[in-house]
Amino acid sequence: MILKELLDYFKIDIELPDYLYEESFNEVFLEGEMSNEDNVYKIVIETQKNVTHTLIINPDDDFPVIVLSLLPNGKSNGIKFGKTKDDLVYV
Repeated sequence: MILKELLDYFKIDIELPDYLYEESFNEVFLEGEMSNEDNVYKIVIETQKNVTHTLIINPDDDFPVIVLSLLPNGKSNGIKFGKTKDDLVYV
């Protein structure tokens, strides 16, 4: 699924860099819990394998979309999407 579909599903109406709307994201986020604080949206889901995935959408940040996964062993990984398509940071 693409980010635009996910934003529509959760009724999140914000402006992001155009390229982000077409980025692919796992459908697992549709099952997540959404929260909003100070125009920062978080969608959090814990999978059957005890992995917690968090999608952070903050239109005012240098990295407006961040996906973080916390593994059962305490380690984490993820990706930060910058304001341009070439600005990706893996964590």
